Amino acid sequence: MASRRISQTVCAAAAMLALAGGWSLEAQQAAPAGAPDVTFSKHIAPILQRSCENCHRPDGVAPMSLRTYDEVRPWARAIKQRTGLGPRAGVMPPWYVEKNIGIQKFKNDPSLSADEIALIAKWADSGAPRGNQPDMPPLRTWNDQNMWSIGEPDLVVRTTDIVVKAGAPDWWGEIPRVPTGLTEDRYVSALEVREVNDVGPGGSGRDTVGGRYVFHHMIWSTRVLGEEAGDPNVPDDSTSWPVHEVGREADFFDQKSARLLKAGSSIVSDSVHLHSNGRDTKAHLEIAFKFMPRGYKPDYRRATYALGNGVDIDIKAMEANQQLHAYALLRENTKILSFEPHLHAPGARMCLEAIWGYNIQTLNCVGYDHNWVRGYDYDDDSAPLLPKDTILHIIGYMDNSPSNKNVPDPRNWQGSGNRSVANMFIDLGNRVFLTDEQFQAEMAARRERLKLTPNSMVIGCPLCNIVTPPAVARPQQ
Repeated sequence: MASRRISQTVCAAAAMLALAGGWSLEAQQAAPAGAPDVTFSKHIAPILQRSCENCHRPDGVAPMSLRTYDEVRPWARAIKQRTGLGPRAGVMPPWYVEKNIGIQKFKNDPSLSADEIALIAKWADSGAPRGNQPDMPPLRTWNDQNMWSIGEPDLVVRTTDIVVKAGAPDWWGEIPRVPTGLTEDRYVSALEVREVNDVGPGGSGRDTVGGRYVFHHMIWSTRVLGEEAGDPNVPDDSTSWPVHEVGREADFFDQKSARLLKAGSSIVSDSVHLHSNGRDTKAHLEIAFKFMPRGYKPDYRRATYALGNGVDIDIKAMEANQQLHAYALLRENTKILSFEPHLHAPGARMCLEAIWGYNIQTLNCVGYDHNWVRGYDYDDDSAPLLPKDTILHIIGYMDNSPSNKNVPDPRNWQGSGNRSVANMFIDLGNRVFLTDEQFQAEMAARRERLKLTPNSMVIGCPLCNIVTPPAVARPQQ
């Protein structure tokens, strides 16, 4: 029964999903003789409460609730299977960072350690025992009316409702512009976008776009509109924002580089990608902004270079393990705040590499799932600090074969385009430019915090172990 229900929706795979854990095998308390080593009450329930119930609860986005033993027990072997997939499409939680290469410290990392994966497997393999009721933690209370991960927003803007028919093909295009209603310029510290639709509990009837959502992604900006809008002689007065993607978490901007939301601006997008979820669905997006204090001014400039290739995409039919490559030369010192691969259905993996002189480092390799897209925000002391003249290189690994269930027909060649049946190859991560003084100050602070020495090797910071002594004035003769 459980195995048949695994494929009920992609959301069942994607939203369970944060089975992140703080329980390791070493940390288990000794059990009385004859008692199960791993039980739901003592070991599994706390993991589900912490990292699963955000989706798997009554009226949540997932197709089943996972709050009680009776609700969880039928899914025990499915949970074991999904958590053990490794960093690729379908894994739970949907966190695809490969742990044997590159930077390993990220903000809000829900992934499981090897011990935690083994703990869940042992529980499932031993018959998924309930355990003792006194070991069961109190049920967690949820307030779905204000469920924003950025906290209470200062401003929420709602886009126009869109109806996507059950049998509609995927669509790409422009949606109506919506005024923000903001009456003063404000800098934004955090941003969150979520889809609200009329799909009820239990999800939809098609395994696509997280199982229930119809917005795959939206590329958007805010812009002050007026009679001059569209006039090439009028300077562009817009701010671009991180792309909304299905499954994407909230964005928290660097405290020194918050983005400007101008008074009188509107939400503008001519690049919305819609998918049918198998039933007639009415949906809109809600965009929540959290503001910096009044009077704030940013210290760093947002990096504006592009890293991707939307032209030379050549994906052959019926082949796995194909590669795409793109490069960018950094003309200024750069701090990389996040890595965010964006591919389409054949996308299986992306790696980010930094080349400076003869120093070549793989910063990260991550798997990819077109149905549940993730961005990866580096910890403050792990964010790459790259000197000017560094070359960034992304490698995309594409699977256009029958083994990739996201591809509707692998017999077709695929090139560049905006819909799922075409392709993109972009790193949408956030970055900031640093002056020479800011770059030196960032490295000095990191050396101090991490106690680095000239023999330290820091992935993503090729100059962090080099200390340049301050210039000393020569005494006059």
